[in-house]
Amino acid sequence: METAIGVFDSPERAKEAVRELLVSKVPQDSIIFLTRSGTDAEVVGKELSAGTVTGVTGVSVGAIAASMLLVPGIGGIVFGLGLGAATLLGLIGAESRKAEQAQGKAAEDAEFFRGVLKEGHSLIVVRTESTDTARAACGILDRLGFSIQERSTTKAQTTVRQIGDIAVVDMVGRITFGEGNVMLRDTIRDLLAKGNKQILLNLQGVNYVDSAGIGEMVRSHATVRNQGGQLKLCNLTNLISDLLQKTKLHSVFDIHADEATAIQSVRSASSASAGS
Repeated sequence: METAIGVFDSPERAKEAVRELLVSKVPQDSIIFLTRSGTDAEVVGKELSAGTVTGVTGVSVGAIAASMLLVPGIGGIVFGLGLGAATLLGLIGAESRKAEQAQGKAAEDAEFFRGVLKEGHSLIVVRTESTDTARAACGILDRLGFSIQERSTTKAQTTVRQIGDIAVVDMVGRITFGEGNVMLRDTIRDLLAKGNKQILLNLQGVNYVDSAGIGEMVRSHATVRNQGGQLKLCNLTNLISDLLQKTKLHSVFDIHADEATAIQSVRSASSASAGS
């Protein structure tokens, strides 16, 4: 499954993005729009008027019935348009919630989406099994959302170093659709399969991330957390730091200025967990 994430502070740009996604034949059931503004939901809902939405309470918003979702930790209502909006925010059915809690799991990316919404931004999330659909979605979300516009020509590479029980992943180049995002996904999957749950992502050599790269970073963090581990970021370049600031993801990723500080944070958290 490929995930592309666009963050918007303008309903008109979100509306334009949805329009272009539909023109590019991205299926409506692959598109989710989340916002705290009923007005923004109405604007975007008109573009998705033929779509189906899910949620707790259905209300008419323009030409589409949007979900009004009461989301813990945000302090207000979120309007969700598209299949899976409630699940994306962790608002799953009671039985499913009990099953996840029994397994020690949280909704995969819920905390990230909640964090961005809490900051007042809106989100368009495209999830699809089709590489062609994901590629088209990335191009649109990169151009109309907050992604960095400067592109790197350096090919993506990863190397893994072990510092005690901490796996340090050094990434170079770009984290983009079909290249760095797949490399990051495979690296995290391999580390978890080998029992490495304390992971430090060193982004010193990364100078471009697209909407698919953001989606993969979010999913990687959630995957590690769901397996009882930690994923921290360090050595962000100015471009990547600016991207996370603009998208408000700086408040939901665990970011450190340098490797030494990040390693100390991992060890402190591990010690506190062991002592509790």
